[in-house]
Amino acid sequence: MYERRWWLSVLTVATVVSTLAAPAMVADPGAAAPGPDDPITDPIPEDPIRSRLGLVLEEYAQLPESEPTPPPTDERLMRHNRINYVGEVPDGSGRLYVPDLNGSLYLLEDGEQHPYLDVKERSADFFSGRGMGSGFGFVTFHPDYADNGVFYTVHSEGEKAVAEKEPTYPNQPDAAVQSVVTEWTADDPAADEFSGTSREIFRYGFGSYIHAIQQIDFNRNAEPGDPDRGMLYLAVGDGGIAVDNDIPQELDNPAGKILRIDPSGDNGPNGQYGIPEDNPFVGKDGALGEIFAYGMRDPHRFSWDPGGSGAMYLGHIGQRAVESVYEVRPGDNLGWSKREGYLSFRPDTQCYLYPLPADDEKYGYTYPVAAYDHDAPKNWPCNADSGHAISGGQVYRGSALPKLRGKYVFGDLVDGKVLYTETAEMKRGGERAPIHELQLFDTKGKQLRMTDFVGDGRVDLRIGTDSKQNLYLLAKANGTIWKVTGTRTGPASEVTDKVRSNLAAYYDFEHPFAADDAHEEDQGSSNTLLSLVNGEESMRAKEGAFRGSNNSLQTRQVDPDDNGNDDWKAGVWDPEGAESLRAFNGAKGATVMGWFKTTGENPGLNTTTPDPDDRYNSVGLAGILSGDSNGHDVRALLELIEVDGELKLVALGRRLDGGASQTFAADKDWRKLLPKGKWVHLAATFDYTTGDMALYRNGKPVDGSYVVPGDPWKVDGSGASATDPRGIKIGGSFPQNSQERNPCDCRMDSLMFLDTAAAPKTIADQYRRFAHR
Repeated sequence: MYERRWWLSVLTVATVVSTLAAPAMVADPGAAAPGPDDPITDPIPEDPIRSRLGLVLEEYAQLPESEPTPPPTDERLMRHNRINYVGEVPDGSGRLYVPDLNGSLYLLEDGEQHPYLDVKERSADFFSGRGMGSGFGFVTFHPDYADNGVFYTVHSEGEKAVAEKEPTYPNQPDAAVQSVVTEWTADDPAADEFSGTSREIFRYGFGSYIHAIQQIDFNRNAEPGDPDRGMLYLAVGDGGIAVDNDIPQELDNPAGKILRIDPSGDNGPNGQYGIPEDNPFVGKDGALGEIFAYGMRDPHRFSWDPGGSGAMYLGHIGQRAVESVYEVRPGDNLGWSKREGYLSFRPDTQCYLYPLPADDEKYGYTYPVAAYDHDAPKNWPCNADSGHAISGGQVYRGSALPKLRGKYVFGDLVDGKVLYTETAEMKRGGERAPIHELQLFDTKGKQLRMTDFVGDGRVDLRIGTDSKQNLYLLAKANGTIWKVTGTRTGPASEVTDKVRSNLAAYYDFEHPFAADDAHEEDQGSSNTLLSLVNGEESMRAKEGAFRGSNNSLQTRQVDPDDNGNDDWKAGVWDPEGAESLRAFNGAKGATVMGWFKTTGENPGLNTTTPDPDDRYNSVGLAGILSGDSNGHDVRALLELIEVDGELKLVALGRRLDGGASQTFAADKDWRKLLPKGKWVHLAATFDYTTGDMALYRNGKPVDGSYVVPGDPWKVDGSGASATDPRGIKIGGSFPQNSQERNPCDCRMDSLMFLDTAAAPKTIADQYRRFAHR
């Protein structure tokens, strides 16, 4: 089961979230270009391309549990530990290093870990209990570490330090924490435990607990004699306060910049480091000479291509919608907070981004070479965390995995998707490079997602490498590191092209919503978030209906003695009509299909009558609450229902608001069609223009008959009422949870809702696609 996680600290979300009032504006290829004041809420309409290429992950190590200091109230910090990078000590020993934000630095040898240095113990004011990046943020070893024993760390210190310790440059107003860069010199570079000296070289205070100094590092491409050899880069965030000001654009402060310093020099403002004379702003009035590039919000991770052009790539976390990869060069201005990704940002309307102005070229901003947007569910508040943030990655130039060569491998640190772009396609000033999503496999060949590897809807993914270009994935969720040991070709999409063209909503239960994993992300076109009602994340079962599926949904009756609202079911509900499901508004047809397995006694005991042995006369499977349905009246429902005193598998449909329903009932005993403990693929189709309805089992039509004589639908060749659907119901009635009826003690997988009456061949082909994976 997935571990319970609540990620929203401010927003209170109802059991089933209502749709937003504002429609999304997207780019229409046939429409006029949007004006400068036209909001764009789908900045990058194209999704990452699902690649057939997959990575084989072998568990390499699990680091010890740890806890933040002081104890946090934000559950996002309550992880197994907070490991956030893996790299190799540059001394030829093969040892890997792993920092934990909660304070410890570990060394790994052949997967075996041991503590090397406790940064928390060395700092009386150490702080990691608030803010996603607070604590022991990063460590990097001098390229000549084998000879000089020098390495560098960055950590956070709290209020006492802010009040008492002098920063290198003036703190941001009302600073909450300070980031401190420290140089350590080991007495014996080969020792397994640190002993030596340290000195502080840089300190700066931030106005909130987020977006401080994320990464510090050296350019490993710089050989002896190269002017970049031994220069230390610092990725300094905007302190979380630049939404309403221009701090990242101002060159007189370090915030929202990448700094480049010489830790062996002494001409910096505090005499503890030097300012390289070849930095782009050296000698410019009013500018800090340390600045290498600027205009950043949260420069999370940067790395250099170890081959090719040797370019520096940055994974930059956006404010609301766009996650970006930049190729960073000296003097670049990435545009924040005037720009987010490729678009204009306005602090007063943060739900939207806007087109670039006609005179944009005069500003000289640098734009991403690759980017993806959040695609937040349409029935999720636009100003709430939607569970996305880029984790910068590595360009693979190794020889062991030829299919990865030349690819920049990165990921989304929240939902755990692993992505790549081709470096040959990442061109500054050109079209953004396509982004591909990699498939993932364990060493036994089982296809998994990172949420499966970690057992949590929020992964907290990071990506590291070693001197042989091996790639490593690590997650705070369970404190584990995996090594990429191979590649393999994964299966094609489980959805046929014919089904995809009309697939309005699709829930495969492989995509917990990272911002709140009591919800499931829609893989269909409507992008409608599904709520797991009452059971929440406990409703996820570690079982799939077909090869390649790892999870399903468990619905059930909870208390057969109580007429309450505690049954496990799932759904979407909006009493005003769910805009995101508008495909069913006036639709000419509908299809409901998916995998079902009964797991308990059905029908359930009836909690609404005094007879303790009375059972409901229906078992809810899945349906569309189109039109004005209140959760019990339906338009398109696949269900078990009593017909003439006998429970039958039925397609139950209603065409018009206020109109009558029709039922198509299977002839065969429902227990033969849906035997207990066995997965079965079922489908129901509804053609509103002709009045035809049909049932299918494992891709084949099911014999049956209509229950109501005549023409209760009043068929006239037109579609359903032009009314936005109230939602979707799964596993029972009333997804708004106002009352409980007709629970199904069942497991369900890959539920599909189409805005057309699918043809028999379409359903048969989709069943075969599932069954033959």
